[in-house]
Amino acid sequence: MKFNLPSQAYLHRFIAKNKFIDKLPLNTKIKKEFTDQIQKITWEYKLSPGTVGIASTEKVEEIQIFEIQLKEKVVPKNVIKIIDKAIPYPILYVFTYEGHTAYGINLKDSDNQRYYFSNWDQKKEFNFFGISLEHVYQGLITSFINIRQEGVDFANMVQTDKQIDDLEKEIKILQNKVKNEKQFNKKVELNGILLEKKKKIESLLKIN
Repeated sequence: MKFNLPSQAYLHRFIAKNKFIDKLPLNTKIKKEFTDQIQKITWEYKLSPGTVGIASTEKVEEIQIFEIQLKEKVVPKNVIKIIDKAIPYPILYVFTYEGHTAYGINLKDSDNQRYYFSNWDQKKEFNFFGISLEHVYQGLITSFINIRQEGVDFANMVQTDKQIDDLEKEIKILQNKVKNEKQFNKKVELNGILLEKKKKIESLLKIN
């Protein structure tokens, strides 16, 4: 795994799973997931003022890039939550399994704690340059968001993406209700609500 970053930022250091399993108060289920899902954890890059020459901020002092080699082609969402709790800096995750790659990142914000993931083998272009590491971090987050609105700041883009995510979940529930509904009038009513939610997503995406 190589990114277009200065050589000073490249670490390629193996991190033993036991550092998380033995030192953190984990339940049996999570410990088993560490063992069953994770083959190897490698700290690949450290982005800091000293390694990339970009200023830190109070919110983002450093950015780490971890490669997580997996034993199965499933993103270990519970495991990386534990890793994020143990490490105070934002982490860009690169998941690998038998030649396949996926990416993930956590929005570490007190008001908007959420994860973003790519699909397996989805092409991603990450920009590691900016006026500050916080700006770089925001750019990494937005690379996972499919909203491209001119003049929209980062906070509003994240909020809009959350609204879309919530609406998509509601649409899936409604689609199942429509599928199982036997009464014609009720089915028509549900379809009407479904259409309105789809229109709301189109509005949020600024689709013409």
